[in-house]
Amino acid sequence: MKKIVLASNSPRREYLLKLIGLDFIVYPSNVEEDEGEVIKSPKEIVLKNALNKARAVSRYFPYAIIIGADTIVVLNGKILGKPKDKKSAIEMLSKLRGKTHQVFTGIVVWETPEDRYYTRVVKSLVKMRDYSMEEIINYVETGEPMDKAGAYGIQGKGAVLIEKIEGDYYNIVGLPLAPLYLLLKKLGVKIF
Repeated sequence: MKKIVLASNSPRREYLLKLIGLDFIVYPSNVEEDEGEVIKSPKEIVLKNALNKARAVSRYFPYAIIIGADTIVVLNGKILGKPKDKKSAIEMLSKLRGKTHQVFTGIVVWETPEDRYYTRVVKSLVKMRDYSMEEIINYVETGEPMDKAGAYGIQGKGAVLIEKIEGDYYNIVGLPLAPLYLLLKKLGVKIF
């Protein structure tokens, strides 16, 4: 069986792969992500970033299956990346308050040496509660929002800010597991 490589330094993605019992190693791509400065659809952005991550790591593993992923948060057609500081985290969470936004994740499984790959983009909707400014500030002070697109983590304390979700929960965390499994199956990877 080929080695499976996660082209990411996301502890959440690593946790999710362990959750389904996948045997893998982590090798971050260190690829600069396209943040959508040029007008593109969210699907194009996450797919391009996921492909670039998998492609970059594939050079170091001549006989492997590489998993690349990218997640973005979109509100009213604007991408909310990771906050640069506490002030930008507060601004993002203020914009999200009481509104529904979209979460897109692009996933790629890339097989070497064949350089064959499969892709998928998953979209979920998240409705935030109409939380208070005090709750925003207190949440930002926990430090949890600082490395997350949209400045919140659904799998942590940020869960209390969310009123409702539609779609794949694991997509919102950063790696939709069922779609990933179906892509890995195409390359002969068995989980069961």
